[in-house]
Amino acid sequence: MTQIRNEENSRAAVMAVASGKGGVGKTNISLNLAICLAAAGQRIVLIDADLGLGNLDVIMNLNSRYNLSHVIDGRKTLDQITQIGPAGIEVICGGSGLENMANLSPFQHHRLISQFNRLQNRTDMIVIDTGAGIGQNVIGFCMAADHTLVVTTPEPTAITDAYAVIKILAGKKYPGRISLLVNMASSIEEGKKISRQIAQVAARFLATPIYEAGILCRDECLQAAVCMQKPVVLAFPKSPFSRGIRTLSHRLTNTSPMQTSGEGFFRKVVNWFF
Repeated sequence: MTQIRNEENSRAAVMAVASGKGGVGKTNISLNLAICLAAAGQRIVLIDADLGLGNLDVIMNLNSRYNLSHVIDGRKTLDQITQIGPAGIEVICGGSGLENMANLSPFQHHRLISQFNRLQNRTDMIVIDTGAGIGQNVIGFCMAADHTLVVTTPEPTAITDAYAVIKILAGKKYPGRISLLVNMASSIEEGKKISRQIAQVAARFLATPIYEAGILCRDECLQAAVCMQKPVVLAFPKSPFSRGIRTLSHRLTNTSPMQTSGEGFFRKVVNWFF
């Protein structure tokens, strides 16, 4: 039996996927991970929380006419903007609009939180594809999540920016788990070396444990799948990238349950931005 959902409070566990730097493959990892989790029998919601340059709909060829901004301003309900993606995952596209939260009435806040709470209560796991960088939007989603998956590549700038995300979360006393995924490595050995280095620095200077989520090596099949506008785990299920994502999914579904907080994820998000 899978172990993602915490049965004590029946709320879906929430994973935020962050990077610090753009171009490290965060969105493809979020999408393909969500598909693998759904294939394992989980009810999965994937949210594109890149509020400026979200492109989840593009890489899976979905027509996203409406997004979160339409829910925030009251023009649509959450159910009305939710689309069914590959493998039955529910997809919610991003869009600007969070800045409008500060202008919502108490009734509008309650309505928004109620919709999101219903979503969290009827699913097993929510995967949040955050934007790149370390801005308020990104950190807000991470701080509200139960688990943050930080993605980096072997590039020095990507490593520095990934560590910046970890440092900010540690400074804010993030209560969840932080895991590191090294993408586009030239070899498993290179990826593991980078993962160990970041974990050692975080332990020494931040007193924060960093868990190794896995290593994904460079794979030409990924770019081919993007051009086809198909998730790589469906277009090339035997590719190295696909095998690595399935391994990550297996770890998530067969380890101890994520510790979800009593307060709903979306209430924490709204309070953060409000």
